[in-house]
Amino acid sequence: MLVHSLEYIDLMETTQYMNEGELRILADTYDSVYLHPNSYTCACLASGSVLRLVDAVLGAEIRNGMAIIRPPGHHAQHSLMDGYCMFNHVAVAARYAQRKHGIQRVLIVDWDVHHGQGTQFTFDQDPSVLYFSIHRYEQGRFWPHLKASNWSTTGFGQGQGYTINVPWNQVGMRDADYIAAFLQILLPVTLEFQPQLVLVAAGFDALQGDPKGEMAATPAGFAQLTHLLMGLAGGRLILSLEGGYNLRSLAEGVSASLHTLLGDPCPLLESPGAPCPSAQLSLSCTLEALEPFWEVLVRSDETLEEDSVEGNTAEEEEEEERPYEPPVLPGLTWPVLQARTGLVYDQRMMGHYNLWDNHHPEMPQRVSQIMCRLEELGLAERCLILPTRPATDAELLTCHSAEYVGRLRATEKMKTRELHREGASFDSIYICPSTFACAKLATGATCCLVEAVLAGEVLNGVAVVRPPGHHAEQDAACGFCFFNSVAVAARHAQAISGHALRILIVDWDIHHGNGTQHIFEEDPSILYISLHRYDHGTFFPMGDEGASNQVGWAAGMGFTVNVAWNGPRMGDAEYLAAWHRLVLPIAYEFNPELVLVSAGFDAAWGDPLGGCQLSPEGYAHLTHLLMGLASGHIILILEGGYNLTSISESMAACTRTLLGDPPPVLTLPRPPLSGALASITETIQVHRRYWRSLRVMKVKDKEGPASSKLITKEALQPANPGSAKGLTTLEGNILDTGLGKTTLASSVQESTPPQTKSEAAVAELTQDQSSEGALPDPATSEGAMPDLTTSEEAVGGAELIQTCPASCTDNQTPPTSPVQGATPQSSPTKLTGILRTLELDNKAQGSPESQIPGEERLLGEAAGGQDVDDSVLMQVFGYTDQAMFYAVTPLPWCPHLVAVCPIPEAGLDVTQPCQDCGEFQENWVCLSCYEVYCSRYVNAHMLQHHEASGHPLVLSYVDLSTWCYQCQAYVHHQAVLDVKNVAHQNKFGEDMPHSH
Repeated sequence: MLVHSLEYIDLMETTQYMNEGELRILADTYDSVYLHPNSYTCACLASGSVLRLVDAVLGAEIRNGMAIIRPPGHHAQHSLMDGYCMFNHVAVAARYAQRKHGIQRVLIVDWDVHHGQGTQFTFDQDPSVLYFSIHRYEQGRFWPHLKASNWSTTGFGQGQGYTINVPWNQVGMRDADYIAAFLQILLPVTLEFQPQLVLVAAGFDALQGDPKGEMAATPAGFAQLTHLLMGLAGGRLILSLEGGYNLRSLAEGVSASLHTLLGDPCPLLESPGAPCPSAQLSLSCTLEALEPFWEVLVRSDETLEEDSVEGNTAEEEEEEERPYEPPVLPGLTWPVLQARTGLVYDQRMMGHYNLWDNHHPEMPQRVSQIMCRLEELGLAERCLILPTRPATDAELLTCHSAEYVGRLRATEKMKTRELHREGASFDSIYICPSTFACAKLATGATCCLVEAVLAGEVLNGVAVVRPPGHHAEQDAACGFCFFNSVAVAARHAQAISGHALRILIVDWDIHHGNGTQHIFEEDPSILYISLHRYDHGTFFPMGDEGASNQVGWAAGMGFTVNVAWNGPRMGDAEYLAAWHRLVLPIAYEFNPELVLVSAGFDAAWGDPLGGCQLSPEGYAHLTHLLMGLASGHIILILEGGYNLTSISESMAACTRTLLGDPPPVLTLPRPPLSGALASITETIQVHRRYWRSLRVMKVKDKEGPASSKLITKEALQPANPGSAKGLTTLEGNILDTGLGKTTLASSVQESTPPQTKSEAAVAELTQDQSSEGALPDPATSEGAMPDLTTSEEAVGGAELIQTCPASCTDNQTPPTSPVQGATPQSSPTKLTGILRTLELDNKAQGSPESQIPGEERLLGEAAGGQDVDDSVLMQVFGYTDQAMFYAVTPLPWCPHLVAVCPIPEAGLDVTQPCQDCGEFQENWVCLSCYEVYCSRYVNAHMLQHHEASGHPLVLSYVDLSTWCYQCQAYVHHQAVLDVKNVAHQNKFGEDMPHSH
C-alpha cells in the first residue's frame, strides 16, 4: 500500500483463484499484460526481494545489491497493471526506504528501453525522489506512447525538476550515447540532489540483439553505467531487474553489472566514440528543460562560437552517416588479481633536500607523512608494496636528452657553492648531492608500478615519490622537477606493450605541467589533460603554455587539453564540472588503455601555493570517475602539494578509492564559480573541432530572434486525462543538426478526449560548422537553395510549416482507452509520411553536410508553435495531402552593423565573378570591403575571406539576403537597406518594392 491502492492489491490477490477465462478477461482490460494464477505470488516475491536488499544495504550488511527478479515492475501504476508489470518494485522500495529507514532523498535510475511511466507518475510531484529515465521514444511512437515520456515533462508542483526524461528518437543507440547522458545530465544533477540511496530499474532490453529494444548498447557499456552510479550515495546502490528479452544478451548484461558491483574493473569499451547527432539533440533538449531547476547545469554566459572542423575527414563524415551495425562482441572476461592496488615508496627519496632553506615547500617530509597516514589508516597493508629501483639511462633518454642527464649526473660530485650555482641556472630549482639519485629513484619506482599493472600483477597503483616531475623539460629542470616521471612512465608502458599504447595523462596539480605537454605535444597516442591555475599567464610556470588554445602540434593537435583557471578558490564543484563536461567526454572518446595521473595535491584546501579548495572527498570522486577507463588500469603519481596534512588526507582518500571502497558522500556547498565555467567553456570551444563528444551544447533561447523552427501540425492521438498530460505519435523527417546546437521547444498543450487539440512541434536548429551529416551550415555556408527566396544557410532563421491533411481535423475524436496511460493504435498508413523534409537543390543534396541520415528522420514531440501570421512565407511545396512553407525570420538588429561601410562610388555589379576563382554562381559581397567571393558550395572563398579579415556581414547576390557570421543569423535593418536597394536596382532594373 506504499504505492498501490488497497482495492488494486485485493483485486490482484484474487487472481490466484481465477480460471483461465477470467484471467484473460481481466488482463484484456489492461495494456500489454498477461495473468497466471501464480502472477500475484511471483510479483509479491519480487517486491519483497528488493525490500530485503534495501534492509541489507541500509543496515550496512552489504555495500550494494542486485535483485534478479520477475515479473518486472516499473510500468505498474497506482491501480493499474501495465506492460507485464503488476507491482512497481523500485517505487515500493523507495517509499519503504523513506518510511522504515528515514531516507530523505532517493534517486531512481531507469535504463530500461521502455519508459517507466508507472514510477514517474508515482513521484512526479515529490521532490524527495529524483526520477531519471533514459528510454526509446521515437516521438511517441514507441511503447508506452506517452507525451509524458518526452524531455519536456519535468514533474509537477513541488516535484517540478525532479523528473528527468532522456528520450531516444532512433534505434541503434550505443554505449557512447548512454554514457553521455550520464555525464552531461545525471551525474551533475545528482551531485546537487545528494541522494542517500540509488535504485536502478535495470532493464537490459537496450542491449544489442534484444528484439524489443533494437538498441546497440553492450554489456561493457552497462558495466560503465553501473560504475558511474557506484560513486553516489556512499555506494549504496541496488539494481532491480526489469526488461530484457534476448536471453544471451540479458545474461551477459546482468553479469557485467554484477561484476562491477563486486568491484571488478569495467571492461574496455569496444566502440566508444561520441554521442550521435540524435542523442545530442535529446541531451540538449533535456538540459534546457532542466536548467531552470538545477544550479549545477547552468552554463557559462559566454556564447560558444561556431567553429569549422579541421580534423574531420570525409571518411569520418561518411562513417557517421552509415547506419550502425552492432558488432558481434566476444564474451567479456575479468582479471583474477591477487592484489588490487600496488604501492611504491622508498625512504631514500628523502635524501633530496634544500641545503640553504629548511622551510622550502618541497620538503622530504612530504612523502614520509603520506606513508605514515596510509599506514595509520590500514591502507598500506591492503596494498601490494612493490620493490623500487632507479630508472635506467635508456628509460630516461626516452624523454630527456643525453646532455641533460649527464649534466644532472655531474651534480653528485659538486661542492655546495657549485650546486647553488647550478640550481640557480634553472627555474625554481635547488640541488643537493643526492638529488640525481633521488630523481632517478622516483622515476624508476614509477616505472616499476607501470610494469606491475601491465603484467596484471595489480590492477592500479599509487606512487608516493619525490622529487616531482611534470615541470621537467627534455633538457632542463624546472619547478622542483628533474626527471619527468609520468612522461618516462608513459614511454616505458609503450615500450613494454610493444605498440603505441593509448595513454591518458590527467594532470590535476595546480601548476601546469609544461614539461609533460612539451614532450608529447606532437604525439596522438598520448592524450594530455591539465587543469591548473593560469591567472592569464601570471601563475607559475608563467607564459602562455598553459592557455586553453595550446592544443598540440602536427599529428598531436587536439591531444593537449588545458583547462586554465584564472583565479583561486577552485574546489570540488569546479573540478567535477570540468570532469563531467570536458575531461570524461574526451577520455571516453579517446578510450585509453592506461591512465596516468600527475597527482599533485596543491589544489587542496590549505595549500600555501595553490589557493584552491579541493577536498579529500573531491579527490576521491575524481579518482573514481577515472577508474572506469582503461579496464581500471590507473596509476596516481605524486607531484606537488605542500600542506602535509592536506596531501596526506587527499592521497589516502584516493588510495582508498583505488582499493575499491566507495567514494565518501560529497556535499557541494555552492555551484561552480562563473569564472570556472568560463574557463571550461573556453576549452570546450577550442576542442570541439577535435572531439565530437564536446559538441553537446547549451541551446539558444527558444524565444530569441533568428531562431530556426521546424513546425508541423497534425491531428494527435488521444491523451490520457490522468498523469500523462498528452500524447502524440508523429513520424517523419527531422532536419538533423549534425553536431551543432539543437533545441526542441515544447509548449505543452493538455488534450483530453473526446476532443484533441492540434499541436505543433518546434525545433530550433542552430547549425554547427562541424556538422557531419545535416543541412548546410549557417556558420560556414552560403549554399544556394534554388526556387527559394533565401539562398544562404538552409537552417539559419528558417521555419518549415506543414499543414494537416484535409482528412484530419482538430476536433477529431479517436477511440478512447480503458487503461490509464495506454495508447490506442493508429494504422501505419495514417502514421507513415506525416512529415516530409524540404528537398534541397541537387548541389546541396550532393554535399555530405546536406544529407539526412535515414535513421534520424524524426521530428520532436508536438508542441505549441509560432502562428503562420508571424512569419514571412516564402515558398509552397505541393503534396497530395499537405502543404509546406519555408520561412525566414531575420534579426531586426545586430551589434556588427557598424561594420557596414558606404557603397563604393562605382556601385555594385551583381554579375561580378568571384575574385579568387572566377566563378559566377552563388556569389556574395562583403559589406565592409565590397569584395566579391563565392559561396561554400562553390569554393568557399567568402568563408575564407571572413576568417582572414574578420568582416562579419555579407550580402547574397542570389537573393539579396544579409548574413552576419558573428551572430550566426540573417539580419534585416535600416543600415543594410541602401546596399540591398542598389543591388536590387542592378539586378532587376528597379527599386525594391518594400524598402522599409
